[in-house]
Amino acid sequence: VLSVSVNRVLLVLLVLMVCLLLHSTLLRASTRPKHPGTSIQILFTSLQSKLMRVQEADNVVPVIICASEERVGATMATINSVHSNTDASVFFYIVTLLRRHDETWKTKLKGIIVTVSKSGNNATFVLQLNFVRFYLPLLDISHKRVIYLDDDVIVQGNIEDLFNVKLKPGNAAAFATDCDLPSTHEMVRSIGMQTTYMGYLDYRKQVVRDLGIHPRDCSFNPGVFVADMNEWKKQKITKQLEKWMEENFRQNIYSSAMAGGVATPPMLIVFHDKYTTLDPLWHVRHLGNSTVGSTFLEEARLLHWNGPFKPWNYPAVHLDLWERWFIPDPSKKFSLVRPERDS
Repeated sequence: VLSVSVNRVLLVLLVLMVCLLLHSTLLRASTRPKHPGTSIQILFTSLQSKLMRVQEADNVVPVIICASEERVGATMATINSVHSNTDASVFFYIVTLLRRHDETWKTKLKGIIVTVSKSGNNATFVLQLNFVRFYLPLLDISHKRVIYLDDDVIVQGNIEDLFNVKLKPGNAAAFATDCDLPSTHEMVRSIGMQTTYMGYLDYRKQVVRDLGIHPRDCSFNPGVFVADMNEWKKQKITKQLEKWMEENFRQNIYSSAMAGGVATPPMLIVFHDKYTTLDPLWHVRHLGNSTVGSTFLEEARLLHWNGPFKPWNYPAVHLDLWERWFIPDPSKKFSLVRPERDS
C-alpha cells in the first residue's frame, strides 16, 4: 500500500515529466482510414515543446490515456480506433514511462504526430499510472471537459458523441454502471466478478458502514469516463480521493476479494450517487475475462478488455475486434503474442 504523500509527489513528477500531447487536425476524406495509409510518428522530445502550451479549442476532443512502456503499442490501437471513427479534431494526452527518448515510431496512421517527453522507468512509477486518473487537474490542461480511457479499449463509435454526453448539474463525471448490461451479468457472475459495492469495500469496517452506501448498490468501472474539470476542481475531487487512499492505508477498508484495481474503491466512494450514467454501449467491458455475444459487441461503441487476458497476448477472446486496429511496431519492440500454427 502506498502512502498518499509519496503517491502525490511521484504523480506530480510523473505528470511533469511524461505528459504526451497529440493533436489530430486532419483533412479527412469522406471515407475514413479504416485501413490506414501513410504514416504516423511518435517523436521523443523535451517537455519544453511549444505543443505543451495548447489553448482551449471549442472543436477539440481531449482524450487522456495512461500506458506503461511495454503497452504503448497497445495504446496505438486505441488511438487508431478513435481516429478512424470520428471526423472530430482530437488531442491525445498520453501519460507513460519511457526510457528511450531518441527514437521514432512510424506506423501507417495518416497525418498524426505524437510528441512524447523524456522520463525514467521505475516499478513504483508504473504503479502510479493507476492513479493518474485521480490527478487530472495536475495535467495542467485548459480543457473544460476531458475523456479518460484505459489503454486496453477500442472505440467503435464516434468519440465526439461520448464527449458531448450531457452531465447532470453538479456532476463531475459520467461512468457506465456495472448493472447496466444484463446480457453480461451471467458471464460476470460465472467468473467471480462483482457488480456491487460489496465486491470492493470491506463492510466489516465501521468506517465503511458509516458511509451509508448499501452493499448491493451498483458499482462502476473507472476505466472509461467523461470528466467536467470545473466541477472536479470545485468539488476538490482529488483531495477526496486522497482521503480514502489514506483511510485504506490506516484501516485496510478495501474488500479482500476486490473485483478490480486499487484505483476503483476510492472513486466508488467519492462518486456514489454523484455521477451521470453513460449509455452502456459506451463501455462494454469484462472482455479480458470471458466471451460476450458477437452481435452485441458489433453494436458496442466502446470495448474494454479489463481483466487478465489482454487482446495483444494469448489466450484472449474477441481478438479480431482488437486486431483490426492494431498497428505493427516496425522496431519490433511491441508485438502480438499468438499461438504457433502448423505449416
